[in-house]
Amino acid sequence: MNFFKIVLVTLYLLFVAINAQADSHDSQQNIVEKAKEINQKIKKEQALKQAGISSEVGNEEPLPLNDPFVGDGSLGGGSGIKVVAESEEEKRNLSVFNFKLVGIIEGENESYASIIDENGEVITLSALEEIAPGVSLIGISSKEIVFDNKGESLVVINFKNQVIERSN
Repeated sequence: MNFFKIVLVTLYLLFVAINAQADSHDSQQNIVEKAKEINQKIKKEQALKQAGISSEVGNEEPLPLNDPFVGDGSLGGGSGIKVVAESEEEKRNLSVFNFKLVGIIEGENESYASIIDENGEVITLSALEEIAPGVSLIGISSKEIVFDNKGESLVVINFKNQVIERSN
């Protein structure tokens, strides 16, 4: 009786082991085949997207991205910016109303704001730094910067490129 139990248990375990090996071998092949199919589908979708982009863009070259925090070197000009204006025209060009806010960097101890003029020249200012005589940056927040305009008024520039003048 024990002999038959041992033989039956041995045959059962042998049968289970053979099925387990066969199942794992088939599933590995299926996984590899499925992965190849998915990879082919992805390549086809990417080719279709690229063809769509190419047809929309045409023969135009993509525009380079400029980082406003790199400074003037990213714009290719390399010409220095005069912070102190010498003529009346330069003073008008340094008016706070001619600039747009493009970036703010905030740290624990210091904050910086990058503004750009209509010529594409970037100026990076820290708190209490003057952009023109009597016009200094007095406040930097994550949404806007505030200039003191010779003690007469406050000028606020936000990321929506709205320049708002407020009286003291």
